[in-house]
Amino acid sequence: MRTAYLTGAKRIEVRDVPEPRAPAGGIVLEVKACGICGSDLRRWKEGPPKGVEGVVPGHEAAGIVLDVGKDVTRYAPGDYLAIAPDVHCGRCYYCKRGLYNLCNDLRFVGVTPELPGALAEKLVLTEEVLVNGIVHPMSGGMSFVEGSLAEPSCSVLACHHRAGTGLGDTVVVMGAGPMGCLHVVVAKSQGASVIVSEPSATRRRLAARFEPHVIIDPANEDLSARVREMTGGVGADIVICANPIAQTQTQAVEIVRKRGKVVLFGGLPKASPMATLDSNRIHYGEIEVFGAFSYHPTVHELALELIHRKVIPADLLVTHTFGLTEIDRAFETAAAGEALKVVVTT
Repeated sequence: MRTAYLTGAKRIEVRDVPEPRAPAGGIVLEVKACGICGSDLRRWKEGPPKGVEGVVPGHEAAGIVLDVGKDVTRYAPGDYLAIAPDVHCGRCYYCKRGLYNLCNDLRFVGVTPELPGALAEKLVLTEEVLVNGIVHPMSGGMSFVEGSLAEPSCSVLACHHRAGTGLGDTVVVMGAGPMGCLHVVVAKSQGASVIVSEPSATRRRLAARFEPHVIIDPANEDLSARVREMTGGVGADIVICANPIAQTQTQAVEIVRKRGKVVLFGGLPKASPMATLDSNRIHYGEIEVFGAFSYHPTVHELALELIHRKVIPADLLVTHTFGLTEIDRAFETAAAGEALKVVVTT
């Protein structure tokens, strides 16, 4: 079978490797679609971890069960499944409290070297992944591309659940990449008015297809003034920082209302993880600032349902698809900032 190996910075080799067999307690999935996300791009730019010859990336996947191992009764050949990357330990402080996304020993399919990813024609899901990972059946009539969108949708859904986004809220989304556009979709579905702040003209154009109430170019407009104008001088109820830029986190505290919420959804670069926030404004305004990372496994099932019901519009989110032999073009397109979701199909 063909498998994509990341062997160096911006270097991927598609290799022919032996067909996998289902291990005891595990399955073999024929991968039909796998999205490329921001973490895939970061790893692509950096190359494999130090001391690792090559890794198979990809974790936003959907496909068909080809084979099942001994004692597997939950799945059968022919099942359509979607997967997400998180594999929790089930034993630590956080897992015992159902906070699986905060697991002290969290590992990821397509990221952790010993858990090869889905940018391949076939993927082995071990018993550990089936028990402590995130695997759900797809609804009838869903395409595999739609199934691959469940994973990126999950963290957005979990974020809005925690923020309590609701009817009448004004939500500012800072950043209109694929995740920012998903935030627009989910916030609107909850009855919120959405303001998008995005300096890239290309991404503002792409964000327009999701019909946020306002799109602002912060490089040429005063975002703070526009938010005050649109909220009667009060400020936004919720501000979501959906990009890796520290300055937007600083500004988010400035434009949120008293008792409002600032969500640090996008992580900052590991080499420069610090941001400056007005702590007096946070203190006297009783503003909540919190991080949002990953999700509970049940959210993946919810995401599949919302995609099936077209609440989350796959046709608007996926702008480019490529075959596995076009993997270089797929990553280059995703990195260029002119696409939303790029999906590799096999």
